[in-house]
Amino acid sequence: MSEQQFVDEAKISVTSGRGGEGCVSLRREKFVPRGGPDGGDGGRGGDVVLVADRNLATLLDPRLRRRYRAESGRAGANRNKTGRDGAALEVRVPVGTLVRDCSRPEPPLADLLHDAERVVVARGGRGGRGNSQFKTPSRQTPDFAEPGGDGEARELSLSLKLLADVGLVGLPNAGKSSLLRRVSAARPRVAGYPFTTRVPCLGVAEVGDSRFVVADVPGLIPGASKGMGLGDQFLRHVERTQVLIHVLDAGAALFEGRDLLEDWAMIRGELEAYATTLVSRAELVAINKLDLVNDPTAFDAAEEALSRRGREVFRVSAATGEGVDALLHAAARHLDPPADKAPQ
Repeated sequence: MSEQQFVDEAKISVTSGRGGEGCVSLRREKFVPRGGPDGGDGGRGGDVVLVADRNLATLLDPRLRRRYRAESGRAGANRNKTGRDGAALEVRVPVGTLVRDCSRPEPPLADLLHDAERVVVARGGRGGRGNSQFKTPSRQTPDFAEPGGDGEARELSLSLKLLADVGLVGLPNAGKSSLLRRVSAARPRVAGYPFTTRVPCLGVAEVGDSRFVVADVPGLIPGASKGMGLGDQFLRHVERTQVLIHVLDAGAALFEGRDLLEDWAMIRGELEAYATTLVSRAELVAINKLDLVNDPTAFDAAEEALSRRGREVFRVSAATGEGVDALLHAAARHLDPPADKAPQ
């Protein structure tokens, strides 16, 4: 999927079907010239339903279409025939889609976390009652029926939050995409300049019997939590992760004089400013690009300082694979067991 096709936000208008009108009819049979009422009820309008689909990866289709209207119910007919209900309209969205009503964003209407999960976002109008429903002992031949009820109309905001177990965060060009390529079959673009990755990318890593999803989030810069460099849009893709791996750039520290502790503190500050829950996640630190380091003691001080703060630190090279297995095993230890393998 190309970067141009990745769409993680959309606004759509949904309108459910109107209910069918009730029928006004009087029986006209041989030898029954003044028969009673036999007008049938109208059918119910169709609902608009959002359905999570694991085969979709973006909100491109809703972004392009924008307006959805379900079928209205059919009118009732004579001989007490009820009109056909309007067909429900299903709108398929990726798993991980958060649904909000634009007029009242909180709380969200739904968070679609599982394949085939469904939520009705606009209920169809009720069918109108036919005149046979209004017959009473004192009103033998009612000559009126109910109109169908109006459907619901809503403006919805859809936002996609990727479902990943582990999130890779760090400054631009820290080597997150290279690390994802090393641990999975994903093939994000890799180049020697910042902001090569412009959309989140997922890969599946395997460690022994464990398999988990890793998300590579585009590089963060100061002010990311407030939208600088589209950081607020990227950060929501790590909100569902259980483990965060901070990727620090050893090459930048050696050749550009950057302070790894300052880089780590900046990223952590942006995570906390965006959502305080992010800094309570299990956190690992990966000092990347070890293949560029000739002095094995170069980062002893930074590693010791991070360890004093309770962080597990790993020296890795995405280029050669050095240290990557140990990092993955540590990440796997922090993950919840799958539901079907959870301890009883």
